[in-house]
Amino acid sequence: MSKKKREKPTRQRTLVPAPVAAQVADTCGEEILGALERAGAPLTLAELRAGLSIQGRGGELRRTAFNDALGALERTGRVVKNRAGSFLAAKRIDVIAGRIEGHRDGHGFLVPDDGSAQVFLPAPEMRQLMHGDRASVRISGQDPRGRPAGSIVEVLERSNRRIVGRLHKEHGVLFLVPEDRRITLDILIPPADAGSAKPGQVATVELIAQPSKHAQPIGRVAEVLGNYTDPGMEIEIALRKFDLPNEFSKKSLAAARAMPEEVRADDLKDRRDLRDVPFVTIDGETAKDFDDAVHALRDGKGFRLRVAIADVSHYVRPGDALDVDARERGTSVYFPRRVIPMLPEKLSNGLCSLNPNVDRLAMVCDMAIAADGEVTRYEFYAAVFRSRARLTYTGVWDSLSRGTSNTELKTLYDVYKALAQERSRRGAIDFETVETKMVFDDKGKILRIVPEPRNEAHRLIEECMLAANVCAGDFLSSRKHPVLYRVHDVPAPEKITALRDFLAEIGLALPGGEKPAPKDYAQILEKIKSRPDFLLLQTILLRSLKQAVYTPENVGHFGLAFDAYVHFTSPIRRYPDLLVHRAIKALLANQKYSGLDWDEVGRHCSETERRADDASRDVENWLKCYYMQDHVGGIYEGRVTGVTSFGLFVMLDDYFVDGLVHISELGRDYFRFEPTRHMLLGERTGKRYRLADRLKVKLVRVDLETRKIDLVPADGQRK
Repeated sequence: MSKKKREKPTRQRTLVPAPVAAQVADTCGEEILGALERAGAPLTLAELRAGLSIQGRGGELRRTAFNDALGALERTGRVVKNRAGSFLAAKRIDVIAGRIEGHRDGHGFLVPDDGSAQVFLPAPEMRQLMHGDRASVRISGQDPRGRPAGSIVEVLERSNRRIVGRLHKEHGVLFLVPEDRRITLDILIPPADAGSAKPGQVATVELIAQPSKHAQPIGRVAEVLGNYTDPGMEIEIALRKFDLPNEFSKKSLAAARAMPEEVRADDLKDRRDLRDVPFVTIDGETAKDFDDAVHALRDGKGFRLRVAIADVSHYVRPGDALDVDARERGTSVYFPRRVIPMLPEKLSNGLCSLNPNVDRLAMVCDMAIAADGEVTRYEFYAAVFRSRARLTYTGVWDSLSRGTSNTELKTLYDVYKALAQERSRRGAIDFETVETKMVFDDKGKILRIVPEPRNEAHRLIEECMLAANVCAGDFLSSRKHPVLYRVHDVPAPEKITALRDFLAEIGLALPGGEKPAPKDYAQILEKIKSRPDFLLLQTILLRSLKQAVYTPENVGHFGLAFDAYVHFTSPIRRYPDLLVHRAIKALLANQKYSGLDWDEVGRHCSETERRADDASRDVENWLKCYYMQDHVGGIYEGRVTGVTSFGLFVMLDDYFVDGLVHISELGRDYFRFEPTRHMLLGERTGKRYRLADRLKVKLVRVDLETRKIDLVPADGQRK
C-alpha cells in the first residue's frame, strides 16, 4: 500500500486595499531615504533590510512595500546602486535624476525632475543615451556658456522601443537614420533582421540592443512604410516620430459600432426640447466635426445668447473603452488633408457632430448679455436640438458685409459687437496673425500656399465660445469643483525686464510697473498699430508671454484677462472639454465628478496638445520643403522672423515659408548677437539685421530630411 503524499496547507493571503498598500509604500520609501542619508557608507540590501527591521516586523505587507518603494526610488533616481551592488542616496553623491533632451548637434541636456536648472551633456556622454530616456547624472563642471555640465551615472529608463527613419547602406552595412533629429545615433540593422527592407525606404525598427559607451544601438525592421516621397508618407512618419496613437482599440471600435445611428427617445429624458429654436453652425469650409451651434435674440436692451455644445459625455462614459482611447490621445490632430480624431468617426463626424437637420444632444450655455457685452446671467442644462443650417465663415461674412443676412445672423453679429466692446474694456490682448493654408492637386502635391485671413465671422464665433467657456469656468470655480482650467500665467519677470529694455531703446514704455496687466499689453498694441515696425513690436510682445497649459490650479488667463477660464466648447476634439462637461453635469445632479488625479491629467493633456502641435508643424514643414524644391535658385522678398546667434530666419512673402540665412552669409564681418534687441550687429561695418527687417534673398538649398531651407542675401546686400 503506497503512502499518500501529505499536502502542505495552503497559505491564505490577505488582500490589502490599494490605498493602504500605497500609503505603506510611501512611508517605507521615506524610511529608506532617511537610512541611506544617515549612513556613513553605502548599504547592502541586507544591511538596509536589517536597519529597517524589514524581516522581523510588519509581515508580508511591509516586505512588499519595501521592495516596491526601493524599486520606485531607483527608477526615479533618488537612490543609486553602485557597481558593488550597494545602495546610496543620490543627494549624498550629488546625483540628479531627470529626462534626457537630445539636440541635433549631438549634445543633450538632462531636465531634472525637481525643476532645477538643466544639465548640459556633451556628445560623448550622449552616445549611451537617446532623446526621451531617463538617467541620473553627476555635475562635473560647466560648459563654455557657464551652464552646469554633467556625466552619466546610470540610465534609469529607456523610452525608445520603436524608431522611425530612413534606411541607408554603406560598405555593406544597413542602418536607419532616425527621423527625430534629436536622436543622433544611427541604428544598425543586422542582415538577419532586415527582412525585405531596402535602402532608401522608410521603416520603423524595434530596438534589440540599446546604445552603450562603446556600441551603437541595434534594431530589427518591424515595418516598411514605403518610399520617402510617397503621397502621405510625411504623415505616416509623423505618427510614429511623435508616437501619436492612430488606431483605436478593438473594444473602442466595437463600442462605437454599437452606438445608434440616431438620437433615441430614451436619450431625451430630463432634457429641454429646443428643436424649435433656429440654431446654426458656423465653421470652415472643410470642417466635418461640428462641436458648437449658436442662436441669439434680442432681450430688452440686451440679448439672449445660447451656445449648444455636442453632448459627448452622454456617449463616452468615464473608464469605458472610448474614454480610455480619448484620454490617451488627448486631442484630435489636424494635418493637411488628414485628421487623426480623438473619437471614432461614428461619433466625431456622426452621432456627436451637430450636423444640420437631425436631432442632436447638447449641453447648452444659456446667457443673458447686456448691451455693453457683460454677461449678467447664465444657466447650463442638457437639451435636444436641431441645427437649421451648416454655415461657413466666408458665407456668413459675405452676407453680413453685403447686408443680405437674415435677422438671426444680424442679431448674432450685434451680440459679437457687444462682446468685443466688453473685451476691449476688459483689456484682453488681441494679436493680429496671418494663417495660411495649402492648396493641393488631385495627386496630393502642393499647388500653392495662400493666406487665410480671419474675418468678422471667425471673431463672432470666437467671442461666443469665449463667453461660454468663461461661464463654465465661473460655474465650476464658484462651486469649488476640481477641474482642468486653461491657464495662461503672468509673464516671467526676466521676460518683462528684457521687453522693457527693448522698448526703451525705441522710445516706448510698457505701462503697469513691475507686474503689467493684460490691458497694459493691449494699450501698447493699440498705440503701435500705425507704426511701420508694428509686426516687429507685436512679435516681441508675443514672445514675452508664457504658454497656456491645463492645470487644476486656477491662476487665471492672462492673455484673455479672465479670472477663471476652462475649455467647454470642443468635447469632440479635446479631452479637457469632455472632463468639464462631466463636472458640470455632476454639479447639476448635486454630485461631484471624482476619481481623477487632476494634476496628472492636466500634465498629460498639456503634453498631448504640444505633441499634436509639434507633429502638425513637422508635417507642414516637410510639405513646404518639398514644394520649395522646385524654386531653388529663385530670388524673393522676405521679412526677418527670427534672429539667433547663428543667423536670420526669413519668411518669403509669396510662399509663407521660412528659411535660414546663416551668419556666415551676411558678409565679411564679425556679427555680434544682441538678444534683448533681437539684432545681429556687424562690428566693422555697423550693419544691423533686426527682427521684421525686409530682406531680398536667394533660395540656394532645400533639405527634405532635416526640413531646412537655406537662403543667402541676394546680390548687392552682402558687404
